[in-house]
Amino acid sequence: MSRLLRVLIVVVALTAAACSANEPAASRSAASSAASSTTSGGVRLQPDLPRIPRIVFLGDSLTAGYGLDLEQAVPSLIQQHLDADGYKYEVVNAGVSGDTSAGGLRRLEWSLDGNVRLLVIELGANDGLRGLPVADTKQNLKTIIRKARERGIDVLLTGMEAPPNYGAAYTSDFRRAFRDLAGDEHVAFMAFYLYGVAGIPSLNIADGMHPNPAGSRIIEANLWRVLKPMLDKQDR
Repeated sequence: MSRLLRVLIVVVALTAAACSANEPAASRSAASSAASSTTSGGVRLQPDLPRIPRIVFLGDSLTAGYGLDLEQAVPSLIQQHLDADGYKYEVVNAGVSGDTSAGGLRRLEWSLDGNVRLLVIELGANDGLRGLPVADTKQNLKTIIRKARERGIDVLLTGMEAPPNYGAAYTSDFRRAFRDLAGDEHVAFMAFYLYGVAGIPSLNIADGMHPNPAGSRIIEANLWRVLKPMLDKQDR
């Protein structure tokens, strides 16, 4: 079986197992950080948002770290890399299993709570899985990008592949949408989030769809090569 075919097969099934899963601990952690606190009398208080700059990962099960311990998820690995290299940022894992680009857009506002400096967008796999219109996916991602940039937040967009069962034209249009969007909106771009991992059994968990700890480390390394220049343009 060719490497490309293995990649496409993985994308066909991507996040299917996670769609029925409960929201992961990573997502609950991100949500809780944005929630309001409550006094003993039941009065809701505005949270004290952290002053430390934040990097938010807005994504699906690939971001949430489906099948992994929280510290093995890509956002957690990025946090470890930041800490080791002396970058003073807090990483927020806003990944929700089974989410689409529309779902990411709906929860964007609370995901950007706090002093967010950079947004990593990893969405679209479930759009492709369901055969949703490419134009709708592109528009959702464009809106996310523009809303983030209105707040002065830098954006890193990651690309995704669509399954082959919707035809070659859909697959090509889907892939091109990410690249064109990154160019049109002038944002940093990582062409394929699962590059070097998709379709390789030894780098995925038992379902063959989601990266295992070794695969997660490869994704983190690929992301870091795009992320580091963005961070170096900001205050350390």
